[in-house]
Amino acid sequence: MSREPKSLQEAIVYFSNPDNCIDYLAIRRWPNGKVVCPTCGSESVSTFNSKRKTWKCAKHHSKREFSVKVGSLCEDSAIGLDKWLTALWLITNCKNGISSCELASDLRVTQKTAWFMLHRIRLAIQDENFGKLSGHV
Repeated sequence: MSREPKSLQEAIVYFSNPDNCIDYLAIRRWPNGKVVCPTCGSESVSTFNSKRKTWKCAKHHSKREFSVKVGSLCEDSAIGLDKWLTALWLITNCKNGISSCELASDLRVTQKTAWFMLHRIRLAIQDENFGKLSGHV
């Protein structure tokens, strides 16, 4: 992984690459490098499928195939990881907070989408250890 972004412009450029987004989240979710199935907790997971951007659990159960988004704050969202991670960067690096209108303008999404993202991120940040990004569902 290349160095982390230090400015908004760097964040936008860095997170515009989908592989950077997946690597960024995977390293934070599984810091020891061992991918764990979010459904059953098994460490017996196949290698990364680069075409579909997913992993597959070796145990037979529903939801065997999973992405880095499963169990995170951006799960069940059609919004791309590039927007989520840029929004997360903006919110965590803004001293005085950020409004949904400002976030919408910065990310070029609707105000309604920005409001949704802002509330999900704020809810995740309220967690003591920011668990929604650490892999603890």
